[in-house]
Amino acid sequence: MRHVFGFLFGILVTLVLLLGTGWAAQGVVQRPAGAVSLLDHTQVLVALGVMAVVGLVLGLVLVARMSPLAVFVPSLVLLAWTVVYVLDVNRAMSLAPIAPGLQPDLVRAGQGMQAMLSSGIYLMIGIALFLPVLMPSRWTGPERDDDDYDAGHDRSYY
Repeated sequence: MRHVFGFLFGILVTLVLLLGTGWAAQGVVQRPAGAVSLLDHTQVLVALGVMAVVGLVLGLVLVARMSPLAVFVPSLVLLAWTVVYVLDVNRAMSLAPIAPGLQPDLVRAGQGMQAMLSSGIYLMIGIALFLPVLMPSRWTGPERDDDDYDAGHDRSYY
């Protein structure tokens, strides 16, 4: 059951990662040229805040003792999308939600996703998320206390 919840949580993390970083990347890129301070530009500050929240979510997923599927799903999506990008740039770019009929914030996120993909940032994040999958301790369940295990068993059989 732990892996089912991990898989579902992985899908949620993937959505947060793609939409959050995509939307925020466009906000950071649109900063005014020649600005000495960003304190007057709330859109850039909000975008940096979104990046910080996404970074916090990724950090918690990386260090938390949960199913490795929670990090495997987003890493698989990011690495697969990067492979598609290497093999066929146009097809990979068409996977981002940038159709004119979509909501403007979603189009903005899609444009940011394309920028993050083409800059290799999604490859870097995908590799970082894949490393915990290789740890055998992540695949085992939580350790059981010996008292809980022995409560229903007779020690004479050991």
